[in-house]
Amino acid sequence: MGRAVGAEAGTRDLDPARWFGSDVVFEESKLRLPPTHGDPVVRSRLLARLEEAGDVPVLAVAAPPGYGKTSLLRQWSTRAEAPVAWLSVGEEDNDPAVLLAYLAAALARASPIDAARFRRRMPPGTPVPVIVAQRVAAALSSTGPVVLVIDGAEELHNDQCRDAVAELAFRLPPTARLAVGSRGTPPLHASRLRARGAVTEVGPDDLAMDPTEARALLAGSGVALPDDELAELVRHTEGWPVALHLAALAHRRQGRLRTPAAPFTGDDRLMADYLRTELLSHVPRGRSAFMIRTSVLDRLSGPLCDAVLGTRRAGRLLQELATDHLVVPLDNRGAWFRHHRLFRDLLRAELAQREPDLEPVLHARAARWCEANGLPEAAIGHAQAAGDVDRVARLVAGRALVAYADGRLGTVDRWFRWLDERGALATHPPAAVLGAVLMALMAQPATAERWAALAEQAPAATTMPDGTPIAGWLALMRGLQCRGGLAQVRRDAGLARVLLPPGSPWCVSAAVAEATSWLLDAEPERADALLAYAVAVGRDVGVGPATAVALAERAIVAIARDDWDDAERLAGRALAAVHDDHVGDHGWAALVHAVVARTAAHRGDVGRARASLAEGTRLRPQLTHAVAFLSVQTLLQLARACLALADAAGARAVLRDADDVLRLRPQLGSLRREADELRATVDTLQVGALGASSLTTAELRLIPLLSTHLSFAEIGERLFVSRHTVKTQAISVYRKLGVSSRSEAVDRAQELGLLGR
Repeated sequence: MGRAVGAEAGTRDLDPARWFGSDVVFEESKLRLPPTHGDPVVRSRLLARLEEAGDVPVLAVAAPPGYGKTSLLRQWSTRAEAPVAWLSVGEEDNDPAVLLAYLAAALARASPIDAARFRRRMPPGTPVPVIVAQRVAAALSSTGPVVLVIDGAEELHNDQCRDAVAELAFRLPPTARLAVGSRGTPPLHASRLRARGAVTEVGPDDLAMDPTEARALLAGSGVALPDDELAELVRHTEGWPVALHLAALAHRRQGRLRTPAAPFTGDDRLMADYLRTELLSHVPRGRSAFMIRTSVLDRLSGPLCDAVLGTRRAGRLLQELATDHLVVPLDNRGAWFRHHRLFRDLLRAELAQREPDLEPVLHARAARWCEANGLPEAAIGHAQAAGDVDRVARLVAGRALVAYADGRLGTVDRWFRWLDERGALATHPPAAVLGAVLMALMAQPATAERWAALAEQAPAATTMPDGTPIAGWLALMRGLQCRGGLAQVRRDAGLARVLLPPGSPWCVSAAVAEATSWLLDAEPERADALLAYAVAVGRDVGVGPATAVALAERAIVAIARDDWDDAERLAGRALAAVHDDHVGDHGWAALVHAVVARTAAHRGDVGRARASLAEGTRLRPQLTHAVAFLSVQTLLQLARACLALADAAGARAVLRDADDVLRLRPQLGSLRREADELRATVDTLQVGALGASSLTTAELRLIPLLSTHLSFAEIGERLFVSRHTVKTQAISVYRKLGVSSRSEAVDRAQELGLLGR
């Protein structure tokens, strides 16, 4: 029998609540098979068909609301011979990091998995869907047979999340099966799966009940009809299960069958009309008003509903509604509930019709309550729905750094884009300066520069959400941008280190920037002392990323004084910090990989040197002029690693990237001279055979997408280039990797470590 295994102690660190901040609500109920109410109709006809499908790896169940998709998936899951990992997705899962966390938690309840694989944070500027699919597929491969069910996939409107599910369908190991339930078109490349015979599809016609199933459904509600009346009801409802259920409720209340004037076809308007006449009209007025008005809430609690509606007994009413199966409990304490998804949509439509001006008012009240009760991210969502730009800007400014540290880059980007689209960053400098800093670190230089210009207009007395002056963050922002050269970086970073709140992890970042400016201005001893301070503070406040960079910089200082033993020790510590903080896919980690490659090459460990160089090469697309001094320094370290491995073609490709940044940021001290010296050295060498390190930045961006089942045209859409450009770049990739086809290129890239882990 299929089963969803309870969380074991060894997998508790995979719960999303432990990945993210304490106010990020983790819904355990999303990982459980939905409960059954009463005696549901067993869909024997459909289940037999699915059993005949045998080992077809993907099941797609798609139909409008009320067709029993979830019920079918549940019945199918309970008959599976393998453990079942169940996930009911929601609006809050439209961030690849959050979706991955929930998928990990679901899988952990079905079979033990490697937690470390999932904890690696989402990198900016890379094909995130590939990473999600890779990690989930790898986890599935490491377990025994597993069935993964993703229900409610229509809630996934984030393109990266949809692409991740679609890609996972092609990467399933032989022992795994994937089932996806959706109201609309499932996020699957169905035509390609169909061509391979790899998908079983169930649609509305399949889910429509025949007279035998309709009779069983009505019997469950205590209704028995003559054959002719039953046939007429099935004809009018077209076998739509929810319509049959509501008809049964009406018959039980009124003692007679009422069929709609027109046949049901899954049309939301007809369903809403029927709900209004046959369900809400029989619910006491107070209850129906409560249900309609609380439909604006994703999650319901007594105190929250009281605050939104101005009532005093919402908690008791929620318990009563749960007893009548009109709301769904989310915990075992009876504290939190939610509306049934189908009825919530219809209730919201009813609210829009009855009280069109009330919805923003309800959202505004919910935002105030959530903010006051330690749920700032829920407050952001409600404030957005209420159109309260000021509240959103204030809350985002107070929460963005936490979300970024969690690796929820999709959430960060979505918040700031919402503010930007409404022109709010121009009038809310704290949000603008944080957005500029985070976009720089997320390899979005153009956006970072535009928002930085807005932040610069802040009045001198402006304060951040924690009450500190905005001047510290403005200084850090300028230091990262390094528009005025290294001396200006040093002044800005030093000022940031003084003005940022004591104990802030960002003080470590400021110290690293200040120290690096000394190093690049040929003051290695001053740099090393400040870097040692940054390492000590970073270790104290738990800042892995900045600490890793500081250790890598110290390794570079050690190499400059020809102390290779110390350099190797420092590089090893830097790499350990990268792994411990699960940030090996972020661009700044390329500096760590570069110094590891250099020290390994010096020791004669060519294998490790090449592997580390490949890791750094893979991250090159993230090295932009947004943080120019670190990007150029990293690229030059990669070039030196190439030269140590006699890879002239690779060194030339890396130096071209450095030149691109230096054209935009020419005042970078010794870096320009170092680049010229390296180029002169490379020019004296024979190019030799082209290899992975000679790939251009554009080609490196393309390689992960080549590993997907997207066509060249679809890849072009995601990279914002033409199909012809993708084809040209792909041919160049094949040539440099020494292969002749897309599949061979993917295999070779995997061997070289260019596709990550």
